[in-house]
Amino acid sequence: MRIAVPNNILALDNILPDEPLLMMGAGPVPIPAKVAAANGIVINHLGDTMAHIIEQVKVMSRYVFQTQDGRILGVAGPGSAAMEMAVVNLVLPGSKVLSICNGFFSHRLAQMAQRVGAEVVQLAIEDGEGADAQRVEQYIIQHQPQVLTIVQGETSNTVCNNELAAIAAIAKQHDCLVIVDAVCTLSTMAFDMDEWGVDAVITGGQKGLSCIPGISLVGFSAKAWQHIEERKDQLKHWCLDAKLADQFWYKKSYHYTAPVSGILAIHEALRLVCSETLSVRFDRHLRCSQALQAGIEAMGLSLYVKPQARLNSVVGITMPRGVESKVLLNTMSKRFKVEISGSFGPNIVRIGQMGEQCRAHNLFRTLHAFGASFNLLGQKLDLPAGMAALESALNKFQFSEGL
Repeated sequence: MRIAVPNNILALDNILPDEPLLMMGAGPVPIPAKVAAANGIVINHLGDTMAHIIEQVKVMSRYVFQTQDGRILGVAGPGSAAMEMAVVNLVLPGSKVLSICNGFFSHRLAQMAQRVGAEVVQLAIEDGEGADAQRVEQYIIQHQPQVLTIVQGETSNTVCNNELAAIAAIAKQHDCLVIVDAVCTLSTMAFDMDEWGVDAVITGGQKGLSCIPGISLVGFSAKAWQHIEERKDQLKHWCLDAKLADQFWYKKSYHYTAPVSGILAIHEALRLVCSETLSVRFDRHLRCSQALQAGIEAMGLSLYVKPQARLNSVVGITMPRGVESKVLLNTMSKRFKVEISGSFGPNIVRIGQMGEQCRAHNLFRTLHAFGASFNLLGQKLDLPAGMAALESALNKFQFSEGL
């Protein structure tokens, strides 16, 4: 049988909305023009130009990761692919892994460790709470894991593990390797790979770095890399084998066809982070997020997580009775051309505060669309009070011209 030419295939111009949506959810996020332009370029993935770009990506990544000697590798895939690269290269079959589980993505780390044959002990954290360092230490002493996995900021439920540095220090005392998912937090809040003693750091392009989806980074500490090099068994994963990836990233040799456009895009994203500097960027993210939170509460809504465990990079808002999250999201998208995110379990909606989302004009547009959509759906909120609170909070701070 011969397959006929398909009918009714539409060009993207006939599918995409005439007016682009403002992406204010949990990722992907809006990307700067320089990043978008770089993503439209294709060059030889094994040529001298690419080698020069790769060197710069590694140098800039070390600054963003805050590591002097960390081994930076790129991954042609989402943040979850970088997550899997960290797990499959550091977790030995039959070894013991302690997974700190307080959300969707921390459970994903545990599942990946189980799939490579590890004995996984899960430390379940109460809903809406961050991990307590003392409790983690008790589990480490009791179970003696070789690897610990944890998420710095749980995008799924907007919880932040604020005691991450203390947890990593405790793990080091017990000769336990530490894998951290920093997909939504890297470059949006403090993270210090070397000082905290983190052995593997994972990030994806599409969140904190304000880059495109599908290109990710993983950083390994010197200790982690020694562990990888000393492994005698052969990994079942070929594309995610760190020693094979090292051939491309450090020896200018072939692994697989690199995501050329993605690497160029992440080069520009990292360059913009370095140009802004981490301290200025952290300050911008914190102030914008706190201002948005003030506006949301002033309208009469409640934030899902209490301040001591709240993730500022993604803000979770408890849905009041009488309004379904899917209906709210659809109204915002259709009426106001603003997209935010639903949830992976809790009855919340989520507004991102990562990278280009943290600009004053995006905050005002998003908060207005948010409150106006509730009002259209019969849940009367004090939208003027919310907008005034947002403006007041922003006016308290001295912002750079770029905000």
